[in-house]
Amino acid sequence: MRILHIIATLNPEAGGPVESVRVLLSYGPIGYVGEVVTLDDPEAPFLRDFSFPVHALGPTRTVYGFNSKLLPWLIKNRGRFDGVVVNGLWQYCGFAAWRALAGNTPYVVFTHGMLDPYFKYAFPLKHLKKWLYWVPAEYRILRDAYRVLFTSTAEKRLAEQSFWLHRWTPYVVPYGAKNPPDKPSEILKEAFYEKCPEVRGKRFLLFLGRIHKKKGCDMLIQAFSKVASKDPELELVMAGPDQQQWTATLQTMAKKLGIAHRVHWPGMITGDGKWGAFYASEVFVLPSHQENFGIAVAESLGCAKPVLLADKVNIAEDIAHDGAGLMEQDTLDGTIRLLDRWIAMSQQEREAMSQRAYECFHRRYDMRENAIAIIRLFESATVHPEEPISANGKQ
Repeated sequence: MRILHIIATLNPEAGGPVESVRVLLSYGPIGYVGEVVTLDDPEAPFLRDFSFPVHALGPTRTVYGFNSKLLPWLIKNRGRFDGVVVNGLWQYCGFAAWRALAGNTPYVVFTHGMLDPYFKYAFPLKHLKKWLYWVPAEYRILRDAYRVLFTSTAEKRLAEQSFWLHRWTPYVVPYGAKNPPDKPSEILKEAFYEKCPEVRGKRFLLFLGRIHKKKGCDMLIQAFSKVASKDPELELVMAGPDQQQWTATLQTMAKKLGIAHRVHWPGMITGDGKWGAFYASEVFVLPSHQENFGIAVAESLGCAKPVLLADKVNIAEDIAHDGAGLMEQDTLDGTIRLLDRWIAMSQQEREAMSQRAYECFHRRYDMRENAIAIIRLFESATVHPEEPISANGKQ
């Protein structure tokens, strides 16, 4: 099955959607093969290491991502693909796909959490602007898609709260991450220590993701300052890209709270270094105010590392139910409780939770199942179009 992914950028700093595309297109042996069209500059250095064809039509200068090459390219090439996956909302990629593909080639839209009502309340002016685009464009893109993909029933339910005008055919797909590399964990740890040598031989909590306000980074630093005296040997690693230029403010906060020497900022970590960070850590922490999934959460579980999550991470309840991590509210008090509960656990309890984390990943979050689900979707679209598929993926 040949599938095209449309995505605005393949820059790894853009977060989870980029990683999901990379992982999905690595499953050639199960019949999931394809290509990517993106609005990146073809000379961008991050495009050099992909193992699948990438058609970079940029550079594109605007936030909306208008590109005069995209629509003609899609019309010319749509016949080569069994189906198309549009990754994300609110950009020209989706509009061009709708114009080129509706009534011709089946396409699905992967929302990647971009319909969460959190954004409506956190950024009301932006939401008002989105209404102006929703009625003539985005609503129609979703309405005419073969399926609109969500990573959990919680995300699917929340999406219906963002705009009162909505009608689409939802589909919940299994989601997750790729298995850790088949390399000794000590080699992977060394790759991480090269990026963050100051925590070699130390115990630390790991935050790995964008340094972004919605991720609750400020709450995590404040919470750590409240519990630091209870476990003097515990450190905190804040790893990830900073597109909002927020790190300096957070570092000042840590200094004022007297914990700057115990908080470390290695920046963005990829490849073996990223996996080494999971293996070297004691536990992964994500006190996010909004997270439709969180690929780093699944990656941590795949490394047999428990996770401490805010309740606004849509998969937190399932993970807590499995005993693979802890969940509290996305508040300062909730984040303090997360850290307190972890510190209070015995070594035996932590080891048992690590085993459950590993089992949880393989039961729930192996990305191969996502690839299989998308293949079946497009097979149904082209072979049995008269048989509708429910939101749970059953005919």
